[in-house]
Amino acid sequence: MEYFRDTESSLSSDWTARFLDIARVVAGWSKDPGHKVGAVLVRPNRTIVSVGYNGFPRGTDDYHQLLNDRDTKLKRTVHAEVNAIITAGEKLDGCTLYVTPLYPCASCAGIIIQSGIRKVVAEMAHDVPDRWAEDFKAAARMFREAGLDVELVRKERV
Repeated sequence: MEYFRDTESSLSSDWTARFLDIARVVAGWSKDPGHKVGAVLVRPNRTIVSVGYNGFPRGTDDYHQLLNDRDTKLKRTVHAEVNAIITAGEKLDGCTLYVTPLYPCASCAGIIIQSGIRKVVAEMAHDVPDRWAEDFKAAARMFREAGLDVELVRKERV
């Protein structure tokens, strides 16, 4: 995706690889049959604050028919990034958010910025739907305008 070209990198450190590994495991907890997303919030001292995955709000029905109905799923799903932020239980100033396999959407970008997170490391899958491109561009622009450090890591094909 050309609008991310300037931020792309390979895994820059062992810590990046470790936290993205954890985000991948957390993504597996999602019941979403189409896109399982995981997020890990990390303090500046490299300790984990919280984790989140995409799913319906706690206490609500999440049976197969609802998860497979696109309109219902879009209305009900709490994104992984937001779940990690709201379960953190502490101020997030200076924290880093690791998320995989999708770049944060524009709605999540606003919440990430407002929460005080200073860096986002996003691992992108190779098969991102084109319909999300404009939303990802808007999020990237918001991060840039707000001065967040963003690192984009291309997911290795397995």
